[in-house]
Amino acid sequence: MLPRCVKNVLSRHVSILKTPQCSTVPALQHNRGLCSTSASEDADQVRTLWQLCVDRYYISPGQVNTEQFQRGMSCSYGPLGMELRRNLLDQWWHSVTSSRAQVFGINSLSSNKNGETDGELRIVESGLLKQILEQQELSKEQLIQKLHMFLQRSPSVRTNLLQGALEQFVPSLELVNRKLPYGLAEAGLCFQPSDGSGCTAEVTQTSLVWFCSHRTSSQWLDHWTQQRLKWWRKFALSPSAFSSSDVPEQERIEVASRGVRIVYNFPWGQEPLETLWSRGDAELLLMHKGARSKLQCRDGRKSIPHVVSVTGNMDRGLMAFLSNSLQQQKREDGKQRLQHRKVLKLHPVLAPVKVALDISRGATMELRQVCEGLMQEFMEAKISAWPGYLTTMSTSMEQLNAKYDEMGVLFTVVISENTLESGLLQVRSRDTTIRETMHISEIKNFLSRYISAASNI
Repeated sequence: MLPRCVKNVLSRHVSILKTPQCSTVPALQHNRGLCSTSASEDADQVRTLWQLCVDRYYISPGQVNTEQFQRGMSCSYGPLGMELRRNLLDQWWHSVTSSRAQVFGINSLSSNKNGETDGELRIVESGLLKQILEQQELSKEQLIQKLHMFLQRSPSVRTNLLQGALEQFVPSLELVNRKLPYGLAEAGLCFQPSDGSGCTAEVTQTSLVWFCSHRTSSQWLDHWTQQRLKWWRKFALSPSAFSSSDVPEQERIEVASRGVRIVYNFPWGQEPLETLWSRGDAELLLMHKGARSKLQCRDGRKSIPHVVSVTGNMDRGLMAFLSNSLQQQKREDGKQRLQHRKVLKLHPVLAPVKVALDISRGATMELRQVCEGLMQEFMEAKISAWPGYLTTMSTSMEQLNAKYDEMGVLFTVVISENTLESGLLQVRSRDTTIRETMHISEIKNFLSRYISAASNI
């Protein structure tokens, strides 16, 4: 089963009814026009970031995959990218469900299998579509009629998570004794047409739908704007790169009285990460066929709730944090040679790997056993660790440090013969490059305290 954008299929002549071919975007081009920038250093920074993401296991190789990532679409993530996305979604979920007492998680269907929803995007089986188009004995009118029936039987796919929350509004009223305000939160994949190419693309979307009285909807929009901007800045190396702005009146969706965008200032320009709308009650009434009696809630008086929606693109958010955390440093070593250092200073809570375990030269079976014991301790404490000690290639510590800095690893622990004798090991910090000596019995608690403290800042 393949997703296809079929919005305009029925209006076209049979001779041009073909399966759309996805056009690709030239390297380093973005829908906001990266190639138009005159700052070559910005272009160099972007090239460095994309290459680092591929080399250090954040995204899978391949031009098409990289272009998907650049456009803020879901792509094939590598092991570190997948872990970073999981950490980001975990933090988002924690922030919206714990920030207010009455926020509940839901999970809605990604498609309507009965084909009852009149959505723009539908899943069609390409083989069956091809069979219909190849029936040359059909007239144009017969072909259009057959395509209509075929599309009506095909399930529609969601382009956002709002509809799921609106559908579950009435069943969830009993949870709050029909009292406002409260919210429904969800995260999942949605399908969106990409850059006018006519081909769908997946986006990892987050959604908070907040139900409140019409008197307080504007205040709640301001509240959630402040909360969301604060959340994005919490994990940023340069918080000022994240900002919010009102959506101009000419860009508002039809049902909204107000809108706000939270944006990140990429090297090629600003891109939205989250969009907040004050949507009124029209969509809720439409979803439940105007049944006002079952929609009425209490907030001082009986009323139909208004909707404030917060919709985020976490694929673009992941890209924003990678861009924000990349630092390129130059320094001279002891022999007056210029050294270039790239480091991915991801927030400790988001960093996919907290600690890398390596052994010094002259490795023995006993050193590997010590590493394996530490790995088990880290796993039990839910501290993600990189088993560098399993590498068979001989690599200098300088090369290892450069690799781990680019991966964003918080700490590197080196086990040596001295560890077997005295229990002491070397711990290097990504952010300070300082090496400290620590007893092996202290390292797990040290890492746990460090990550816990960082999450509470």
